Amino acid sequence: MTTKHGEKVADERRNFLKMVGLGTVTGGAALATSGAAQAETHEENEGSGYRETSHVKTYYDLARF
Repeated sequence: MTTKHGEKVADERRNFLKMVGLGTVTGGAALATSGAAQAETHEENEGSGYRETSHVKTYYDLARF
């Protein structure tokens, strides 16, 4: 036999768990769509191949290539 307070606590717990589940699904969807957008951006920038940027030149200088 549960009391009104016990029912309220159980309802709050269920609502919390529903929101956690919803947040997990929403977060997963956001990660999936951002990953797809990054893949498209990478494909658009592809084609010029290797680029010797200032970072690469610094690495070469430090590694003495």
